[in-house]
Amino acid sequence: MNQPAHLVLQDGTVFKGTAIGTAAEISSGEVVFNTVMCGYQEVISDPSYAGQIITFTSTQIGNYGTCDDHNESAKPACRGVIIRDLSISHGTAPQSLNDYLINNNLSGITGIDTRRLTRHIRDLGAMPGAFGTADIATLQAAATAEPGTAGLDLVSTVTTQTPYTIGSGTRKVIAYDLGIKSNICKQLAEHATVTVVPASTPASDVLAANPDGVFLSNGPGDPTHAGPIVTEINKFVGKVPVFGICLGHQVLALALGGTTFKMAFGHHGGNVPVRHTETGRIEITSQNHNFAVASGSVKGVTETHICLNDQVNEGMVVNGADAFSVQYHPEAAPGPHDSRRYFADFAELMDTRLGRVS
Repeated sequence: MNQPAHLVLQDGTVFKGTAIGTAAEISSGEVVFNTVMCGYQEVISDPSYAGQIITFTSTQIGNYGTCDDHNESAKPACRGVIIRDLSISHGTAPQSLNDYLINNNLSGITGIDTRRLTRHIRDLGAMPGAFGTADIATLQAAATAEPGTAGLDLVSTVTTQTPYTIGSGTRKVIAYDLGIKSNICKQLAEHATVTVVPASTPASDVLAANPDGVFLSNGPGDPTHAGPIVTEINKFVGKVPVFGICLGHQVLALALGGTTFKMAFGHHGGNVPVRHTETGRIEITSQNHNFAVASGSVKGVTETHICLNDQVNEGMVVNGADAFSVQYHPEAAPGPHDSRRYFADFAELMDTRLGRVS
């Protein structure tokens, strides 16, 4: 816990700190910042952070420890964490954050001026970096060699290898695992029997199962490199109700002929304001994405939501196809529950298609 360490960004900026977790000599990835005040374990275990090093802007992290119930995946996919002040856990906590990092073979660095780091990323954009106990020159070389997340297939590193089923509802949903979070599975399972399938599953297999709906999950990285899912989507859109979240929103847009782009520093936090364009309703949302759908690029859809911070497209409905998607996380783990109704909306869409409601 007292071993000196450094963080070096690809542009040569250096931060001095102390190693935590497994205290690796070198950990590299794309450095991003997250603004949540709590829910650090859910963030760290979110598969969408594959390839990234997470900077927490909240000054004190770890004060309530960790527990198994808060995991969003079986194993964290992020490359490490950056913290201003690692707190000593409350005495009733099952496990400290530092022990959680060690048990998951994950490194971190504390004592960093995260305000300075966040301002640097905000001004210049998310960028590759490396941290650890190695000397600064070695870390600089690792940061320079780190490719970041653009142009990489990260979905294949986090998707399930074999299908599995959760829930016991009368509706039947096939969920593509592009990096699905456990709380998304829980929300879907409240409305349906959900079979989670690998990202490479052909649409023919999905349609052969005769589902009432298809779900496209969140996930990491560049949607243009998310694998065969993009070419498979058009084979079931219009034939079965579809709901997409985050990366699911992006790959649906690509399948419909839209374009995506890499944002400067993305949206990572639990307090992002989004407006529903038809009603004017404002929702405070949980978000985690570095890529976005270019507004106006998708033909045959109605754009339904917009981020009030930067006007980024946050949702759409596919006209005449019983398909919709949102860029943010309505399961909100962590985050506010303003948007959880979209899981019920998906269930209603399936029931309407089945003739169960008028």
